[in-house]
Amino acid sequence: MSVAAMPAYEWKDIPWRDIERNVFKLQKRIYQASGRGDVKAVHRLQRLLMKSWSSRCLAVRRVTQDNQGKKTAGVDGVKSLAPSERLALVRDLHLAQKTKPTRRVWIPKPGTTEKRPLGIPTMADRAAQALAKLALEPEWEAKFEPNSYGFRPGRSCHDAVAAIFLSISHKSKYVLDADIAKCFDRINHQALLDKLSTFPTLRKAVKAWLKAGVVDGSELFPTEEGTPQGGVISPLLANVALHGLETAILSAFPLRREGDHVRRRPHVIRYADDFVVLHPDLTVIEKARLLAGEWLAGMGLELKPSKTRITHTLEKHDGNVGFDFLGFSVRQYPEGKTHSGRRGGRGLQPALLGFKTVIKPSKEAIHRQSLAIQQIVRKHKSAPQAALVSHLNPVIRGWTNYYSTVAAKSTFNKMDYLTYHKLRRWAARRHQNKTKSWVAKKYWRLETGKWSFGTKEGIRLYRHIDTPIRRHVKVVGSRSPYDGDWVYWTTRRGKHPELSKRIAGLLRRQHGKCAPCGLNFRDGDLLEIDHIVPHPDGCRDAYTNLQLLHRHCHDQKTAVDSAVADAHDKGQTVEEPDEVKVSCPVLKTSRPGDRSA
Repeated sequence: MSVAAMPAYEWKDIPWRDIERNVFKLQKRIYQASGRGDVKAVHRLQRLLMKSWSSRCLAVRRVTQDNQGKKTAGVDGVKSLAPSERLALVRDLHLAQKTKPTRRVWIPKPGTTEKRPLGIPTMADRAAQALAKLALEPEWEAKFEPNSYGFRPGRSCHDAVAAIFLSISHKSKYVLDADIAKCFDRINHQALLDKLSTFPTLRKAVKAWLKAGVVDGSELFPTEEGTPQGGVISPLLANVALHGLETAILSAFPLRREGDHVRRRPHVIRYADDFVVLHPDLTVIEKARLLAGEWLAGMGLELKPSKTRITHTLEKHDGNVGFDFLGFSVRQYPEGKTHSGRRGGRGLQPALLGFKTVIKPSKEAIHRQSLAIQQIVRKHKSAPQAALVSHLNPVIRGWTNYYSTVAAKSTFNKMDYLTYHKLRRWAARRHQNKTKSWVAKKYWRLETGKWSFGTKEGIRLYRHIDTPIRRHVKVVGSRSPYDGDWVYWTTRRGKHPELSKRIAGLLRRQHGKCAPCGLNFRDGDLLEIDHIVPHPDGCRDAYTNLQLLHRHCHDQKTAVDSAVADAHDKGQTVEEPDEVKVSCPVLKTSRPGDRSA
């Protein structure tokens, strides 16, 4: 669409519902064409997608409104664009063969003293990368291997851990626990571009982003290898670079029958640059290690010796038993008096397994959580109790939600015990001349049958043990959100372990759709809880006065609510747009245009 033919919209009036549907229709066609191997159709549809006004609007909105790093500037200092500037960016957006260098930002690595280098592109380059990602992601989602789980829509750490459990739950195995050394920083550019195998315009744009260089302080450094962490398209490019690792290992171990038994292939499970290979035979694992090293060398990568080892899930091997993966400890324990008599196999008399598979939070993860709580408590030595609770609750909820799919009850109890002692010391320090019983009565309440750390006003500390254990169901095979099965993906999203109980309930109530725009929530969308009626009398935080919105829909509704409130203060009347008219059943303030159902 030419600049002259572009619709004359204000940013707030753009029909986002139609835009998202138009873009997804093209993405679904790209996914289907890639799945059947029609390269010409894929490239034709990708060109059509990137030239469309709808996709450019969507790309700009994702980096200027929905992205968490929208207030982080690149080398040009541009951030937080105004609506008129967003429209200008849409008008001028194209895939350039020359780009500005990225800005180096250093962030700490969790649990270490090292720092991770990020490369922050300019806002224009971020929008161009988002546009390219809209076209490339559905193509590669149809190609990616089924046991690749990192940085992919609809997949998570919990799917990778569930795949490991399914692999070892009925048989103990040797494990190659591997880590790729500086994966993002060392990917060979030429090998990546050859594997990407896209049409010239997009290839040149990707090459320009890879070769852009990085500004650290006042110095410019060239980038001869690697993809900049911090770029919108970098995780996708890293997955493209590592695509084929699973196939390369499995192809060396074809399925064949040996007498009455079938020689099984190893299981390869990868999450970004961390992967494991599982098989009962040690020689298979040792060969897989050599194959992985040879394959990675072709991409300019290598295994990290300090984090790559061979172990066993049940018995000691080289002094180790079990392994840690994505913050989880995976190990099998022999059955005994305190273990269940779980049986494996089928038939009337199945054989005893002789072990029990247990996945729980790793020791390192427990230490990091304990340290995080300790730092918060120390930082708020003189703060009110309510302030301390408000800072602790998100940390506790987030950590327990992440580990709520495994055998973590005893760990949660332990963390509550450690937290209690930290809080007891915090309280005792504030009242050194008071008795322990006086301090306990001041800061702990017995109103629900259990002692809880909280205020008289009802502000309570969330305990680790309050999070229920819910088993996670792994994503089926190589399924992708681009297949268009909204029932399957909406149901999975509502059951994701890292969703809070409130958000999961709102998702079910709204049938997986955003109340104002009526579109299904997709993986990667930022969700925010909104008060339907901003300032009702009495029940502002009542469950029936809450709804779940996209971040951009929430921004628009907040702006309208503010305008209505200002007009009301001045005695004026303002008509609300249909996109933000809602209803609150409990408050009996029904309005036309309600789309929350």
